[in-house]
Amino acid sequence: MSLRQQSLVAASITLASAAAGGALTPLDDWYYGLQQPWFKPPDWVFGPAWTLIFTLTAVAGVLCWRATREPAAQRLVLGLFLANAALNVLWSFLFFWSRRPDWALTEVGVLWSSVALLVFAGSRLDWRAGALLVPYLAWVSLASLINQQVVALNAPFH
Repeated sequence: MSLRQQSLVAASITLASAAAGGALTPLDDWYYGLQQPWFKPPDWVFGPAWTLIFTLTAVAGVLCWRATREPAAQRLVLGLFLANAALNVLWSFLFFWSRRPDWALTEVGVLWSSVALLVFAGSRLDWRAGALLVPYLAWVSLASLINQQVVALNAPFH
């Protein structure tokens, strides 16, 4: 697969994940009615932050793919990135669409672990890929803390 084809695959996965997550993230009266922790960034920060994170993740995915030579290793790399994308979308579904921050809090641990695995695996394949994924891990760490505080401040959820 050429670099152009790899980039198109990475961009497609990234855009599909971003679009699905965005579609599952209504900022409505329910969301604005939640008590938020003092350290939550303003809502307008999330769009640019996710745009940067998704862009870095796509580039990291291409670097990881290019660092692997064997089809089995390439399938594993693709599987790790696809699983992470699915977990990212699932968090949005649970928190926003289902209005269950408590369920999202449980899932965010799995999401965080998938990002940490990407950082670890990416670093082993190409140090640049691992470095590009560190902001994603930091952002999901912050999101985990925000999620935990939203649950503490607003529970119970039905």
